[in-house]
Amino acid sequence: MMKKLKKIASDGIITSNPTFRLVLGTCPTLALTTMAMNGIGMGLAVTFVLICSNLIVSLLRHVIPKQVRIPAYVLIIATFVTVIRLLLDKFLPDIYDSLGLFLPLIVVNCIILGRAESFASKNAPLYAVADGLFMGIGFTLALTLMGAFREILGSGMIFGIKLWDFQIAFFSSNAGAFFTYGVFIALFSLITSVVAKRKKEKTTKNNEVVCEPVAEVK
Repeated sequence: MMKKLKKIASDGIITSNPTFRLVLGTCPTLALTTMAMNGIGMGLAVTFVLICSNLIVSLLRHVIPKQVRIPAYVLIIATFVTVIRLLLDKFLPDIYDSLGLFLPLIVVNCIILGRAESFASKNAPLYAVADGLFMGIGFTLALTLMGAFREILGSGMIFGIKLWDFQIAFFSSNAGAFFTYGVFIALFSLITSVVAKRKKEKTTKNNEVVCEPVAEVK
C-alpha cells in the first residue's frame, strides 16, 4: 500500500505534474499567476475540489452507470465548486474577488474531470483521495512558483511586500504569462530528465556490482 501511495505522490507532484507535464488547466495558470497569492488561492481551491470529487466518484464507481458517468462527474464536481465558492465568499472575500470568474470555471477544469475519469473511477477511496491531494499539491506548487516569478520581476513585490523598485512590465502582461509558462515547462522537463538519467545510471551500476562474478576459490 505504501509503495502505491509513494508512486501516487511522485506522479502528482513530479512525474505527471498537471501543469508542467500534462499541461492541463492552462487558463487559470496563465491568467492568475500575476501574483503568488493568486496561485495559492486557486491551487488550494482546486485541491479541495479534487479531493472531494475523487472521493465521491470512487465511492460511487460501482453505482454510476457508464453511459452517464461524465454528466455524473460534472454534477459532483459542480457541487464542491459551489461549496468552495460559498466558503471563500464568506471567510476569504479578498481571494474570492481576486479569483473572479475562474473560480466557477473550476467545474470544467481538465485536471479534475480527467482524474475522476482516469483514476478515481478505477481505484479505492484511499488512493483516490491521495491522488486528488498530490495532484492538487503539484498544481498549487506550479501556480505559486510561476506567480512568485512573475510578481517579483513584474512588480518588484512578493506576497504584497515590496522588494525593490526594479520592474519589468512584460512579465505582468499576457505575453509574459506565455513566456513564463514555456520557461518553467522547459526547466521542469530538463530537471526531471537529468534526475531520471542519474537514477537510471545508479540502478544500472548497482545491478552490475550485484551481478559481478565471484572469484573461484582454489
